[in-house]
Amino acid sequence: MSRSRGGPDGPDRPDVIVVGAGLAGLACAADLVGEGLDVQVLEASDAVGGRMRSDRVGGCVIDRGFQVFNTAYPQVRRRLNLRELRLRPFTPGVLVHTDRGRLRLVDPTRARRAFHGPLSLGPRDVAALALLAGRDALPPAGRIKHRRDRSTRAALAAAGFSEQFVERFFRPFLSGVFLEEDLETSSRVFHLVWRSMLRGTLCLPTAGIGAVPAQLAAALPGSTIRLECPVEGLTDDGVLLGGGGEATAPIVVVATGPGPAADLLPGLTPSPYRTVTTYYHLCERPPLDEPTLLTDSGRRFLNTCVLSEVVPSYAPKGHSLVATSVLGDDTPGRERAVRSALAAAYEADTADWELLTVRTVPEALPVMLPGHALSRTSRTAHGRYVCGDHRTTGSVQGALASGTRAAREILTDLRNGRA
Repeated sequence: MSRSRGGPDGPDRPDVIVVGAGLAGLACAADLVGEGLDVQVLEASDAVGGRMRSDRVGGCVIDRGFQVFNTAYPQVRRRLNLRELRLRPFTPGVLVHTDRGRLRLVDPTRARRAFHGPLSLGPRDVAALALLAGRDALPPAGRIKHRRDRSTRAALAAAGFSEQFVERFFRPFLSGVFLEEDLETSSRVFHLVWRSMLRGTLCLPTAGIGAVPAQLAAALPGSTIRLECPVEGLTDDGVLLGGGGEATAPIVVVATGPGPAADLLPGLTPSPYRTVTTYYHLCERPPLDEPTLLTDSGRRFLNTCVLSEVVPSYAPKGHSLVATSVLGDDTPGRERAVRSALAAAYEADTADWELLTVRTVPEALPVMLPGHALSRTSRTAHGRYVCGDHRTTGSVQGALASGTRAAREILTDLRNGRA
């Protein structure tokens, strides 16, 4: 394929315009550029990343919502230089705050002691955990995708777990993973996510989660991405720019969230999404001196973590940064209730903790009920495509895979004269 010259403001239009510089848009652009196409990425914000952004607030690294990076995803291994991200791992396990104290469950393959504290597992749950690990970690992902689909709760019951263990461990832990409290997420999605957790390492880049899209963007030619360039609509020849004027290209890829995508592509049904709010507190001493995720069986919060124990540079020297996520929006009095719950969970006085900032992500994760399509075509009309995790699964893997599929379908259509 020949590559044209110029961009939206140049004498020759690009082959493809990608609207949005999140993970899906960056992956799509990278694959198209790799095939010799001239691509222009138009991003409304002042930096790439979409929901995967990191800011500096009060000397701290603040990710836009609590983020975890999984090294097991195939798209991650294909596209990213993990060494350059300088990844710092979480503890391979989780703590659960209950009315009986903290319960700990740790991956027995990565820690000397699998369980300690007041949690006691009967033979039934031990056997079910071992069976689940074998059934999810060992087979190819393709087999999991074709299993019978039902709710995660139904799948856990069928796997042999006791209701007590589901309520004490799986329900509070998975509430933070899928942003829902009732274990109603598709079991196929659960098994794929569980598989990735067993096979990979959960961690954070030293510079913040924004280092991930930044690395993807850095691999593109310097003129590919235009920041602070909002798109108001699509035209017959390209896109209508927010500041006036038109950028033209025969192919347009909408790589935004579901709401903006539906606005730009009439007839596209927006996927329902879940909202999450994260409170960032700064304190002088770490309330937990380990990089471990802490959940709450009372579900007063989804999860909390001392981020500066994972990555010390997330907070200024002599301070600790605590991130705590809850379902839904920030509402009056909610931070006060969260602070009270944290005092009990950490067994610490939180009265003098400084509320550094609050981040609410309205379209944090798609609702993925049983029957959820693990991947959908990017084609919407002649020369018009869409990608994003709302077309696949809510994860870094899903976003990158959706961008990959869009690029693949564009290239196929160009070869066949359909684009």
